[in-house]
Amino acid sequence: MRSTLKTPIPIPLWEQLPLAQAPNSVKLDNIKTQLDLILLGLEALAGIGSEEILRAATDLKLESVVTDRVNLWRLRQSNPMRKSSGGRKKLDVEEARSLVLIVCHLAQEHQELIRRAVALLEQTAAQKREPHRTALLGNYLDNFSNTYQERMEQQENVSTAQLTQLAFKLLIDLLFYSGPSGHRRLWLALLGRGS
Repeated sequence: MRSTLKTPIPIPLWEQLPLAQAPNSVKLDNIKTQLDLILLGLEALAGIGSEEILRAATDLKLESVVTDRVNLWRLRQSNPMRKSSGGRKKLDVEEARSLVLIVCHLAQEHQELIRRAVALLEQTAAQKREPHRTALLGNYLDNFSNTYQERMEQQENVSTAQLTQLAFKLLIDLLFYSGPSGHRRLWLALLGRGS
């Protein structure tokens, strides 16, 4: 005999990303920039590309928002820091929420690698060694710096030290976003940035 009790439907991840009021255009620009930088950090560390991002969108049933490579490119080009060749400059809240869920899904998939990199960063700091002299962190920094300089406007105004600091900050942030409620942490951090 089948049970007639219905299992409770879990709250969709989307609904776990609260929004009291729509962000203004400055805040949306900040959100676009930060999401693209976090994705760049993931790319640099784990070697993910558009295929993995699109697969994550499918896994999360967000393919209606992140439909294909061109759509993904346009979403990422909405970062005002990017070198642009006519990409879309607008990112709506639905797309931002989708990217938050995708970023955190990918971070969870690569959590072991992220943990290993952060542990290595802590270890090198404790031993007063240069982090870039370790293979994992050296490769991450090289990948991050090269990709950042290739994609971002005014990259010549960013020193190597600033780029290194940004890369390591994003790495530590990824550790927090790779946890079970990482999507909420990331969303609240994005909404908390200056408007």
